[in-house]
Amino acid sequence: MLNRRTILASVAVVGVALISGVAAFAQGHMGRGPGMMKRMASAMIDEALEPAQVTPEQRAKIYAVRDRVFASMEAQRQTRGQHMAQALALFEADTLDPAQLAAFAAQHEAEHRQMADVITQAIGEVHDVLNPIQRRAVTDWIRTHRPGSHG
Repeated sequence: MLNRRTILASVAVVGVALISGVAAFAQGHMGRGPGMMKRMASAMIDEALEPAQVTPEQRAKIYAVRDRVFASMEAQRQTRGQHMAQALALFEADTLDPAQLAAFAAQHEAEHRQMADVITQAIGEVHDVLNPIQRRAVTDWIRTHRPGSHG
């Protein structure tokens, strides 16, 4: 079953444009709203794209990809309460129904797979928008500025 770390790790391939966006947006529930996280992620995307000297057309295409990823994440974020209610109902039942538990796990796995598919598609789209020199500039920026790096 895919977890959030696995999904975020796959985003690292495309660059800080998506890793920072996804990581920041995913952290939106920790005392900050998704709107602020989107703004922070967008600022990081802009920073990562600067050394690549992207054209306005490339930037617009990358922003469209970013917006689709954000929309998918928002849709999944809105189902968190429903998932918690389902988990609590399963847990508080007098007997735990293995079939219901398996269905619950399968539903979660399908949603994670769907998000992984969105991110994988985004990686490919951003890759195709940038030329090799630009991709190198973005990846160099990521290596220096990614979360957890001390550069």
